[in-house]
Amino acid sequence: MDQVEVMNIRDQDQGSSNLSPETLKRLICQSQEAKIHAYCPYSKFRVGAALLTVDNRVFTGCNVENACYNLGVCAERNTMSKAVSEGYRSFKAIAVASDMNDQFISPCGGCRQFMREFGSNWDVYLTKPDGSYQKMTVDELLPLSFGPDDLSMKKVPDIPTED
Repeated sequence: MDQVEVMNIRDQDQGSSNLSPETLKRLICQSQEAKIHAYCPYSKFRVGAALLTVDNRVFTGCNVENACYNLGVCAERNTMSKAVSEGYRSFKAIAVASDMNDQFISPCGGCRQFMREFGSNWDVYLTKPDGSYQKMTVDELLPLSFGPDDLSMKKVPDIPTED
């Protein structure tokens, strides 16, 4: 399957609350397929993600670990970076998949903040291998978040320096 493909055109409006059942099922399936490519020799914890842009393109990615643990990259950030590197900045939804049967996979804090960079009102589907899911928004995953708009907020005019 190609890493980038176009989804059904009827799901065009921003925000994924209106995704058709077929589109959602396909997005979840693509996230599950993406985890097959995970490079996780240390944790053995495979994660895949499928990201839907506002113009219905899908990008997929997986986690890639490294012997220097902190250099590993999560599936969500890999997937979003692929989309951003192709010029996409607006997203409808992301589905995240793992091999956990007993609970839904949830993005780590770093991935939540990375998602927030591109808006707080888009959907995240936390899934299980059987295709079941829990739908949340980025804002629900990261309440009271810090984002790009906060950088333009009024700041203290003069910060005293120590002499």
